Amino acid sequence: MRIQNLLKIDFIILAAVLLLAIIGVLFIYSSGIASGGLLISNEYQRQILWISIGLILALIIAVLNYRRLHDSSLYLYLGTIFLLLCTFVFARLFDGSRWLKIGSFSFQASEFSKITTILFLAWYLDTTKRAQKPLMRFMVSGVIVLIPTLLVLLQPDLGTALVFIPIFLGMTYIAGLPVRYIIFFILCLVSTGIFLILPHWQTIIMNNSIPALMTLTNVRFVMLACLSLSVIAAIAAFGFIRYQKKYFYWISYVTGITIFSMGVSLLAQKVLREYQIMRLIIFMNPNVDPRGSGWHIIQSTTAIGSGGVFGKGYLQGTQSQYRFLPEQSTDFIFSILSEEWGFLGGILVFALYCIVLLRLVRIMRLTTDSYGAYIVTGLIFMYAIHFTINVGMTMGIMPITGIPLLFVSYGGSALISAMVGIGLALSVYVRRYLH
Repeated sequence: MRIQNLLKIDFIILAAVLLLAIIGVLFIYSSGIASGGLLISNEYQRQILWISIGLILALIIAVLNYRRLHDSSLYLYLGTIFLLLCTFVFARLFDGSRWLKIGSFSFQASEFSKITTILFLAWYLDTTKRAQKPLMRFMVSGVIVLIPTLLVLLQPDLGTALVFIPIFLGMTYIAGLPVRYIIFFILCLVSTGIFLILPHWQTIIMNNSIPALMTLTNVRFVMLACLSLSVIAAIAAFGFIRYQKKYFYWISYVTGITIFSMGVSLLAQKVLREYQIMRLIIFMNPNVDPRGSGWHIIQSTTAIGSGGVFGKGYLQGTQSQYRFLPEQSTDFIFSILSEEWGFLGGILVFALYCIVLLRLVRIMRLTTDSYGAYIVTGLIFMYAIHFTINVGMTMGIMPITGIPLLFVSYGGSALISAMVGIGLALSVYVRRYLH
């Protein structure tokens, strides 16, 4: 019976994923070609091995019943949390990220924590849809996502940490939680980003210093401001409860956002490294630091622009062969692809990703099981944000956060976890009418 389930899987999504993986191998190989045509890297061979392992795992998971993970999702979640904690004790620093090493085998626990967080959050949303009030569900869901987010951010791995946010927002929206909670959270994030970036933006990009903005980095001022605003928010909340006047509600709403944003932005100033903050703002004008933080964006956009419509031809990219592109087999593999295959090559990758995402949306809508629908929703947002941020940063329209292009970039942890996600989606598809 389980073997027969293989014939029921969505072969379209599987074919699209395999095509992306094959394209990835081609350009990982290309990234290992130096000037003169000399191959200086065997990364493509390891990538083929990881694709094989990932494909086998995806098919095994597809034929198994994903519902068996329902009651064990908490243990899987706690397991990856434990691994993330272990990174601070046993991990070795490698290319700016923390890896766990067992013998000769190294892996990133952060990549697998995305899958286990999706599973546990899906379990929680599924089991509490009638047992808890919406606000409590939203807050507990936030805590579930916040724990791995902070642990990943402290590694430091800003790119992977950012992936958890859209996963949280997408899954809580599909779970039917009030949109006002989600909008409040989004406004908090946006204003936090503004408070975090504004002091650095005006000194680095605008080459000016406004004392009023610099107070946002002053601990004493921010604490005093948050305390004052907290008093205002408390009075407004009491006024709304007592008199039911909407202007009291909006006063507490705005002050709540401001308090959250100022406090978190100040904390982020202490947690984020200087180079991470630079990356968040340097994309606005890379020429401010062309040989430092702006180097990645300048070389990437140069490679993409030089490819034109049809590209220079496979294995003919000069930016990669002369090693101008940093992290060219991982974070910036889309730049190599666009240089050698041009605009049409980029459209091909975009089309394949669209197929994957649209088929996942179809699976989410078809399944009659809410637990399965929540899992697939989390996967949709995980794949979508990886694609958006990675392609956006290579094109210079988004900050560089060091995030791979799933299925295409070199890396075993990211690839295998992404294939596990596809296996879960296929398992949901096979059993979409059985609940």
